[in-house]
Amino acid sequence: MSTTVLSPFQVDQKGFYGDFGGAFIPEMLHGNVEELRQRYLGILASESFRNQFNELLHQYVGRPTPLYLAPRLGAHHGTTIYLKREDLCHTGAHKINNALGQLLVARELGKTRIIAETGAGQHGVATATACALLGMECVVYMGARDIQRQAPNVARMRMLGARVEPATSGSQTLKDATNEAIRDWINHPETTHYIIGSAVGPHPYPDMVARLQAIISAEIRQQLDGLPTHIVACVGGGSNAIGAFYHFLDEPEVQLVGVEAAGLGVDSGKTAATLALGTQGVLHASLTKVLQTADGQVVEPHSISAGLDYPGIGPQHAHLEAVKRVHYGGVTDQEALDAARQLSQLEGIIPALETAHALAYLEKMNFRREDRVVINLSGRGDKDLDTYMQHLAL
Repeated sequence: MSTTVLSPFQVDQKGFYGDFGGAFIPEMLHGNVEELRQRYLGILASESFRNQFNELLHQYVGRPTPLYLAPRLGAHHGTTIYLKREDLCHTGAHKINNALGQLLVARELGKTRIIAETGAGQHGVATATACALLGMECVVYMGARDIQRQAPNVARMRMLGARVEPATSGSQTLKDATNEAIRDWINHPETTHYIIGSAVGPHPYPDMVARLQAIISAEIRQQLDGLPTHIVACVGGGSNAIGAFYHFLDEPEVQLVGVEAAGLGVDSGKTAATLALGTQGVLHASLTKVLQTADGQVVEPHSISAGLDYPGIGPQHAHLEAVKRVHYGGVTDQEALDAARQLSQLEGIIPALETAHALAYLEKMNFRREDRVVINLSGRGDKDLDTYMQHLAL
């Protein structure tokens, strides 16, 4: 469990990271968000929460996850590469860390019903799993398009007892699922807690999610003798990346690299590269970078990866890019597919399409032999096998 960090890279008392953040919420949600803002730090710091959370992470999630030395991948790139194996968490991705933590917070707040949004389905599965474990009602909103391309995760959620509600507006992807979840929350503010799956949304969600996912970087520090030279992670909303970066933000000698989904190419019009192309705007109750037209209409993103198919980004990432603490680059659909095949055949590990973007970016970087590179392997590739079969002619 992370401790309070006083840093220019962390949120201020007004809920902002530099120019980004805040809570731009409807009046009907003010009570819920304000109660969470006033209480979340106390709950996270309490002995009761820490004992429950750490016990669940150890006995249920399977933490600590290994920091695996990937010899053949490292040889290919002429350096030393480690994989932080979040794919080995129960449910197959880092999302379970946040879902369990937020569910414990929700119980402390007296909530009896949980809602969530999901893109790739991993956050939905994690939330459904946590709700089954702790006996809470669960409704997951998912874009109708994502329901089709992530069918195995939809089946898992339903098997776990969750109700999966399709979002049929817009691009029928993650943005639209988030819109539907917010509408539900407005209609059920007294009984319902919204477990946001990424480091996005109104304050205090980005900070709370970052603190819950910071277990990733805390373990990396414990598992590695000395500091890494680089940490690389994919970025959609940004929870796995901020979790991997968290305890290294104030270590300037560690190069932090976030990898966005460039889709068919940054300049193709079919992309989800928010930091490369976005401008400042409000999306899902937070001031951040957004893919939008000159008059503020959100541009539909594109990525082969359902978990990166989002037209915004967490406000902390927008700030980290603005102050140049983190370098952000982009990877195309095809580059991610090729990297997924490469890791599978070099290391016997099939990564999620989201993680494959981080792996693909290694080809764009220059390493020294003495470097020590950590890739946050945020999820396993079972859910993406249909996509791999279709595009890699398996």
